[in-house]
Amino acid sequence: MKMFCLFVFLFVSVYAWGRGDLEKYGPFQVALHSNLIKCSHDRDLNLDVSEINVYFYDFPKNDVESFTIDNAANGILSIKGLDKTKKFIIFVGGFKSNINKKTEEQIRDTFRTFPNSYLIILDHSPYTNDKQGSLKSYERSVKYVHYIGKALANMLTKLSEGGISPKSMHCIGHSLGSQILGQAGEVFTNNTQKKIWRITALDPAGPCFSNSLIQEQVRSGVAEYVEVYHCNAGGLGSSSVLGDIDFFINKKGRAQPNCGTPLIPGIFDSSKAAKCSHRACIDIWTATVSHPDWFKAWKCDSYKEFKKGQCSMNESTIAGFWNPGNATGVYYFSTEGYDF
Repeated sequence: MKMFCLFVFLFVSVYAWGRGDLEKYGPFQVALHSNLIKCSHDRDLNLDVSEINVYFYDFPKNDVESFTIDNAANGILSIKGLDKTKKFIIFVGGFKSNINKKTEEQIRDTFRTFPNSYLIILDHSPYTNDKQGSLKSYERSVKYVHYIGKALANMLTKLSEGGISPKSMHCIGHSLGSQILGQAGEVFTNNTQKKIWRITALDPAGPCFSNSLIQEQVRSGVAEYVEVYHCNAGGLGSSSVLGDIDFFINKKGRAQPNCGTPLIPGIFDSSKAAKCSHRACIDIWTATVSHPDWFKAWKCDSYKEFKKGQCSMNESTIAGFWNPGNATGVYYFSTEGYDF
């Protein structure tokens, strides 16, 4: 054990890597340290994202419409019988996501019977696929984050101008999708002088963002209320406190049950374990749509204090879809004993 710890110390010392660096290059793990990711957040490239597809679901009518991003607002507003007073739930997936993936199907299933709402899913896969290999594709995807967010913001701006209130808009993102929503919220406010009602960021991507400028990340201020859920903090997800409220789930928000916990999270995670914890945020959050009271969270200064029960008298709130939106700060909760 002593020899193992010495190896870890020497490895980190030799490469002069700190935790932030491990987050920056997280999805490809320390074993790929020779292929460092080159992150660009340049907003002056004027990249074209017109191939994004927008899917609109009216489940009670069994109606699905698809539009290109530039035509989506006009297309949605022209739908016969559109009820502009309903809640508009917008989901944005992460790197390698597309409309046919498991996550998107899970989101559809979650809101299929949810009343008085429409679901919109963004498919930005033409710009965030992994066809060039993981490293180069992720670099490219990060470069497109601002432009995808801007296109979404322009779509939501047109919906707002067409009579849909920003207070009816709830944007949910996972991983890279969460960071896209940070850009969308900022641009929407610049366009309209108003704010989207809520942004829910599920394990916002850490690589290329944990060490970037705050304006390049999802953050408090880009919506009326920004809630952030951490499930693989320091690995595929960011460990930074970003929102009006940040929820750290289970073990320091780093590792989730049944995903395999390495001795040193963030350094020796297997790719499978990191992806499992990262994706668990979707499972946990979507479960709360039909189970409003499952996860009570407590305001706490550290996971150590939370684990010891020292925060049980602190402020508390409900985590998940039904979070009332009046709590701020850092909160912890456990999913132990729940099956989802």
